[in-house]
Amino acid sequence: MRGLLKTVTALLVLIAAPAAMADTLDTVLAARPDADKARDQYRHPKETLTFFGITPGMTVIDVLPGDWYGRILAPYLGADGTYIGSAYPNERYKRIFGAERYESRRERIESFETRFPDSVAGYADTPPATATFRTWNAPEDMHGTVDAYLIIRALHHMNRYGPADMDAAAAEAFKLVKPGGIVGIVQHRAPEGAGDDWAIGSKGYLKQSRVVAAFTGAGFVLEASSDINANPKDQPGEGDFVWRLPPSLAKGETDRAAYQAIGESDRMTLKFRKPS
Repeated sequence: MRGLLKTVTALLVLIAAPAAMADTLDTVLAARPDADKARDQYRHPKETLTFFGITPGMTVIDVLPGDWYGRILAPYLGADGTYIGSAYPNERYKRIFGAERYESRRERIESFETRFPDSVAGYADTPPATATFRTWNAPEDMHGTVDAYLIIRALHHMNRYGPADMDAAAAEAFKLVKPGGIVGIVQHRAPEGAGDDWAIGSKGYLKQSRVVAAFTGAGFVLEASSDINANPKDQPGEGDFVWRLPPSLAKGETDRAAYQAIGESDRMTLKFRKPS
């Protein structure tokens, strides 16, 4: 009888666990600033993190971590989790920004290793453990320790100077992720018929086929794709760049109302798994 009761209790715990995690995520999402919540209609954080299978206590890499997802991931992962921030090497930022713009951002870029843990501590009352590394330069002792490697709107600059760079980033991700772990990608999506020169990443957009090729080529299996973050109103031509759209609205008042009506970019959402 006692054995039966233990079995029933264990089953009830397993059944209740997903609901409890959903309640936790709902609580985290509800606690954010209104300005963050206003972007949910385009970014769908609950649906996205659920699709990727992110749960409290995981070890998660976030490429180019910022306040928006940081205010979700830090409290959601909790004290039993580990939140790893990955930034580009300084030389990559110099190529992206150019010398003058880099100098104006130098302190922020080069202080990433100290800023990130301080930021995480401010995101949650009981923050997760933290670590940092620069893309293409992850330490060997981090290999095989990661449950989920998230690249959210941060993949284009890995490809813009040549596909070998993104292939190398995918190979590094394969080393970092545990067997059975995942890579979750949300990325501005270029039309498949667009020219490769335009869709290389310098305008923010990448072809989904290119992303899939890079990560399956590294050894991952494409487990699922989703239209969670799709936006059919975004139909970029080869004269367009993603930052014309909200929230950047980089063209200022030029066609501002039209860009606001489009909303944020059309995005692929891809889940890759490392074979066990």
